[in-house]
Amino acid sequence: MSTCQREGKDFIIFATKEDHAIPSSVELPPPEPQPGLILPDGSINWNCPCLGGMATGPCGVQFREAFSCFHYSTDEPKGNKYAQH
Repeated sequence: MSTCQREGKDFIIFATKEDHAIPSSVELPPPEPQPGLILPDGSINWNCPCLGGMATGPCGVQFREAFSCFHYSTDEPKGNKYAQH
């Protein structure tokens, strides 16, 4: 049988081998969907981990400008910097 004691702000739980032999009955809620690179409204999620810090690194401003140009471009080829906006 497990026991629990408190030391300051911490709780220390001593569990027996028998306690660990019983499967957990805890049910976790389904994970909430996380936004990806493009948000539902079509804007760019600059906090997306897939960018790997490129949007905030030393060239972050230039990267955001270039990626925004590409993402919002309707020109062919997409992101053509010589096309009129």
